[in-house]
Amino acid sequence: MSEALKHECGIALVRLRKPISYYTEKYGTPLYGMNKLYLLMEKQHNRGQEGAGLACIKLAAQAGNEYIFRERALGSGAIGECFASANKAIAEGRAAGLSDEDMPYVGECYVGHLRYSTGGRNGMSYVHPFLRRNNWRSRNIVLAGNFSLTNAEELMAHVVKQGQHPRQDADMFLMLEQLGYMLDEQVEELQHRFMSEGYTGLELIDKIEDELNIQKIMREASSLWDGGFVIEGATGTGDCFVLRDKWGIRSAFYYIDDEVVIVASERPVIQTAMNLTTDQVKELKAGEGLFIKRDGTVSVEQILEPAEKLAPCSFERIYFSRGSDSDIYRERKMLGRLLCDKILSEVDYDIDHLVLSFIPNTAEVAYYGMVEGMNNYMNRQKVEQIEALGANPQAEQIERILDRSVRTEKLAIKDIKLRTFITEGASRNDLAAHVYDITYDTITPEVDSIAVIDDSIVRGTTLKQSIVKILSRLNPKKIVIVSSSPQVRYPDYYGIDMSRMSEFIAFHAAVALLRERGMEQLLHDTYHKCLEQAKLPVNEMVNCVKDIYAPFTDDEITAQITKMLTPEDCTVPVSIVYQSIEGLHEACPNNKGDWYFSGDYPTAGGNRLVNEAYVAYYNQYVK
Repeated sequence: MSEALKHECGIALVRLRKPISYYTEKYGTPLYGMNKLYLLMEKQHNRGQEGAGLACIKLAAQAGNEYIFRERALGSGAIGECFASANKAIAEGRAAGLSDEDMPYVGECYVGHLRYSTGGRNGMSYVHPFLRRNNWRSRNIVLAGNFSLTNAEELMAHVVKQGQHPRQDADMFLMLEQLGYMLDEQVEELQHRFMSEGYTGLELIDKIEDELNIQKIMREASSLWDGGFVIEGATGTGDCFVLRDKWGIRSAFYYIDDEVVIVASERPVIQTAMNLTTDQVKELKAGEGLFIKRDGTVSVEQILEPAEKLAPCSFERIYFSRGSDSDIYRERKMLGRLLCDKILSEVDYDIDHLVLSFIPNTAEVAYYGMVEGMNNYMNRQKVEQIEALGANPQAEQIERILDRSVRTEKLAIKDIKLRTFITEGASRNDLAAHVYDITYDTITPEVDSIAVIDDSIVRGTTLKQSIVKILSRLNPKKIVIVSSSPQVRYPDYYGIDMSRMSEFIAFHAAVALLRERGMEQLLHDTYHKCLEQAKLPVNEMVNCVKDIYAPFTDDEITAQITKMLTPEDCTVPVSIVYQSIEGLHEACPNNKGDWYFSGDYPTAGGNRLVNEAYVAYYNQYVK
């Protein structure tokens, strides 16, 4: 992707189902669980480069010894930093003569997290896993997640109404306090019940820990959450849980055998870490929860009733997830293949003078699909040409036809990541233009057209300032920029960092068209509609921002985007080709969450927030 988007975080959970001695004997190390967690986190590094954290819970620690260990760090090297700190503590424990059972970070339960901030909140206090401490093992809770809630204010009011006084208003802090409060309540209820039955001392503690019902807590707590989420966590007793939202917006996968339970945000990382086939890894379905009791018993249960219209995030398939997933790999290729006819139309079907390429690096798989589609088109041409030769064609004629091939080159190279102390606009823009480089003398100037695919176009800044400028130096007949995703028109509120209307080139194009055609009144009308929507109950709200796009066809908006993203000094004709929403659904039939393209938000809170985003835009840029 030419424009980096902060997006979904990554989760990882490892729960051992045997004593530590079992893994030491079989695998030669008591760190089997921690090593698996490290693999899961490193393989999901793409999901979080602003911070990382891990927690370890020991199930058999004696009173007086620590049993919950946590490391967190900031920055792109956070994973290595966390595990280096943990390994240092382990080395110090060994030097002190501690047994495996007493060693720091040697435990049965591991929770890992990779962070991308999507709400502008940064710093160590926002890095997961979160930890709520208590002297009762059963009242401790470790919590992490890949999520964003749309109703944090409502959740805050609920928590305050219970008598709590949260020190932060971010959704994760509120969820921690909410779950912690409910855990306290349940433990107290169990304590009173079992004391009345005559249980005392350690026998009472064991009985409470055996009877903890995390499912009940998650069912009640999550009924108040509006948004996309996968929440993972564990109590101090080793009761672990993972819960996916009822719309299926965020993703989670798991593997269970008699030794271990593994959970991660992406399927192939589990396959790699455990050497598994695709069908051995299961997807946690919408509204499902995975629960592991302290004795290792595992259950997968329906906690939330699945929404009538499921909306798994399609951007996961286009860009965010690793392309090594077998389904995602096929889907991305199909996204590229489906664009071939539009591309050919832009170059008058002159495939012999068309050079295909991609913008490094996430668009590479869609590029392979685009090349396959072009090969299919050319092969059909070859068949027709050979048939036209008649019954007795000459070998030279057939060879000439078969010698034709789809032309591919690596035209664009991502050369540097811009890091500079220069702040002056002109100088900085000049440097930005050189983030990408080109491979020289790869096309015939003024004869060959080039089609370069990217996975999406959000803001368009890099496209205009760098990519089109540098590609134009090849002096092609035409530049066709291809987006494997549809036009990104609306904000996301479920975990992707694009929450303002001003971020979208498609929105700017629609506004420009309204002004060009004397339809500016629609900007004001939409503003007042959004204000009226704010007076309604949230479940009755609709997305009024759709009105801004309604007067125009997709092609009209694409033409305006092309005009706006073509540099003023560019002498080469430029066109942009977008995937259609129908094409997206054909390529990714199981992930139809497309609200950033269509404006069809799966939750009520999405409609409320998109209207608020337009009001904020109007007040800043229009009023």
